[in-house]
Amino acid sequence: MDKKNALRAGALAAGTTLMMLLMSSPALALTRDDGDDPGPGLSVIETLGLYVVAPLVLFGIITGLVMVLDKSHRAKDTTSSNIDTRADAKA
Repeated sequence: MDKKNALRAGALAAGTTLMMLLMSSPALALTRDDGDDPGPGLSVIETLGLYVVAPLVLFGIITGLVMVLDKSHRAKDTTSSNIDTRADAKA
């Protein structure tokens, strides 16, 4: 029964995606709207820097700050860490 539901959900998602792609018209992007004032295009280096390098750098900075400022260090358990479980047998 799970396979049937998964197949049904997959078919529904694929059909919805296909209909959305068919209903949107990329040709409308060629005509200018009133007040449309596009700026100069980005070069390949600028595009990679803006959409690849900048998010990776921000992710690294946030990760580093979280790691450095993390206050949830393991609490030292003084009761169980000092117990020696080996028996001292003296003959």
